Amino acid sequence: MKSDKKQTIKLWLQRFVILLLGLVLIYGVGRFIDVSLGSFYSGERAPYLQMLGANQVTIQWQSKAAGNGVVWYGIDYQHLGNSVTELESNTIHKVQLSNLEPATRYYYSVGTRDKIFKGGTQNYWFETAPKTAVANNVRFWVLGDPGDWNKGIIKVRDSMSKWLNKNKRSKLPDLDFIITTGDNAYTSGSNKQFQKAVFEPFEKSLQNYSFWPAYGNHDARRWAFFEIFSFPTKAELGGVASNSEHYFSFDYGQVHMVFLDVIETSLDKNGKMLNWLRADLLKTKQKWLITVFHYPPYTKGSHDSDDSGDSSGRLITVRENIVPVLEKYGVDLVLTGHSHMYERSGLINCHYGDSSSLQANMVLDKNLGGYKKPYIKTAKNSSGTVYVVLGSSSKVDKGPLNHPANIVNMAQLGSMIIDVNETRLDAKFINDKAQVVDNFSIVKDITFKRNLTFPCVK
Repeated sequence: MKSDKKQTIKLWLQRFVILLLGLVLIYGVGRFIDVSLGSFYSGERAPYLQMLGANQVTIQWQSKAAGNGVVWYGIDYQHLGNSVTELESNTIHKVQLSNLEPATRYYYSVGTRDKIFKGGTQNYWFETAPKTAVANNVRFWVLGDPGDWNKGIIKVRDSMSKWLNKNKRSKLPDLDFIITTGDNAYTSGSNKQFQKAVFEPFEKSLQNYSFWPAYGNHDARRWAFFEIFSFPTKAELGGVASNSEHYFSFDYGQVHMVFLDVIETSLDKNGKMLNWLRADLLKTKQKWLITVFHYPPYTKGSHDSDDSGDSSGRLITVRENIVPVLEKYGVDLVLTGHSHMYERSGLINCHYGDSSSLQANMVLDKNLGGYKKPYIKTAKNSSGTVYVVLGSSSKVDKGPLNHPANIVNMAQLGSMIIDVNETRLDAKFINDKAQVVDNFSIVKDITFKRNLTFPCVK
């Protein structure tokens, strides 16, 4: 009798385990199908610019019917005398133009051998970058977590357009390029969500300006991100080859931009990404160094950089492992997102612990760094970095906004405009009413050189 009871229990346990494994298998297969299907989009997609440099640009678009993609281009929109044709027929098109002249406006149209899809008017143009290290004015637009498609992001977009119309540059386009701090398509980074959150609302901007999105945790929920965007993994635009689309760098004028993946790539101190980062920052001779990634090292917004349970503790790891490398090699500005607020530090360094460990000597300049009283960096005193959390371009969440490293804290919708000249960087946070509600400047003398002597002693 006892033996029969044991056999019955054993049989039911076996059935339970089989049922559990079956449910796990069904979930895994369903998840794989969901992720796979979410990575595709079958509609049309207007042209957008990728990897724009002094001598090259990649133009991408999507058509409903397959064909060999063609880009026609030239310096006169009425006479597009040059063309490049894809070798294979497809619906997803990616054409690289090379041997272009620096700092030159080109007009273009895209389509197939049979017909033009978009372009051929004076509205379809791009302007190549100046030669590397040339002291031109560089202006770029920063969108923070822009992927929640709603009225908020439209107001932010239109407010920036209004501000740019009132603050034009002499003999230069309104912008040079556009970047984001990640989370470009909510809620799961599907290809359809990218179409809705990026390509439709920003179509006019993307046909003129190169788009550089950072990789956010919502983007990582599907496989679409790296299928849609192209990045310079072979040092095509300067820097050191990363051989990975997850992290890379590029030069634009006197600016060296570094993008890191803090979502999926190892943050180990001796991992591939951090070893590449050291080599890249050591090699560059550019005067201005700016780094972009999603998870902020200092935030008390809708996320908490002290909480080991927040984002699997990666905010803490960013602060402990990445920030010391950035400061050692003289990075001037770090742009992050994730917290759906606006937070900004003064000029600081050596703060690698939790918020309670901040000490007075870690704050090199606690002032606001406004236009008339900017943060100063010299050859003798080249240390110090400004950290920005910009995650409020499409929505604002709640949080205490009381991290002691941050001297500006706002629960406001907005985006940033950054101007970089030979000796000056000016950054402005512009809200959804086209008002500049925060600004700071960093000034370097004409003979500035980075001092790689590490200022922090544990």
